Amino acid sequence: MSVIELTQSNFDETITSNEIVIIDFWAPWCGPCLQFAPTFKETSEKVEGVTFAKINTEEEQSLGAHFRIRSIPTLMIFRDGIGIFSQPGSLSGADLEDLLEKAKTIDMDEVRKELESQ
Repeated sequence: MSVIELTQSNFDETITSNEIVIIDFWAPWCGPCLQFAPTFKETSEKVEGVTFAKINTEEEQSLGAHFRIRSIPTLMIFRDGIGIFSQPGSLSGADLEDLLEKAKTIDMDEVRKELESQ
């Protein structure tokens, strides 16, 4: 699957119409972001059932601010429209695949119950 570019205009639709979305917050001037980009793309071609997206924090400053992105790259995972993971830094391809497999096994009913109790 290809990596899509998320913007303010397609963000909500992408998050709500896909079961699992992983987002790479990046910027064109960020060396570590540019080094991680091929790994992110390669993993997108291997892992089924996940939508891979990138947000250019230079062009989409309001999204970066909304999610309080302070360091890039930052990875964020949404499942069923709920944010379940957020971490600055890049991962190896194997670690990224492992993280996504774990995201697929999370009991979202439990997550919703926990959110309601907060």
